[in-house]
Amino acid sequence: MSAVPGATKAAKAAKATKATKVAAKASKSTRSPKSAAPAAPAHPAHPAAAAARVVVERVQTGFRMEKRLLKVLKAVAEYHDMALGDLVEGIVLHAFDGRSAFGRESMHRIAEFKRLYGLELDSTHAHKLVEEN
Repeated sequence: MSAVPGATKAAKAAKATKATKVAAKASKSTRSPKSAAPAAPAHPAHPAAAAARVVVERVQTGFRMEKRLLKVLKAVAEYHDMALGDLVEGIVLHAFDGRSAFGRESMHRIAEFKRLYGLELDSTHAHKLVEEN
């Protein structure tokens, strides 16, 4: 049986393409985080999508938070198609500037999430929350 002449070329081309993809993937995984290209914002309609990217160093952190508040935050992050950490960073940066991180539509959605998860806390409860022992 003789092989089809084009089949051998196609097989070699496929192997070469696969090898190129594997090499590209390997080089991406070995880049340091600081040299990696910053990811685009998760929500393309967000004003930050048009702004210049800022390279930062992120650290892993752990802290305790009221359970329903966390559920609402996760729902808001999911609604905006962004990571929870990105949402919290945005909220904090807006707060540091004395601005609200959310527009009218987002505030209505947050009210819905609060109802859904039974969150009745508001800013008057800040710094007064305690856990049962």
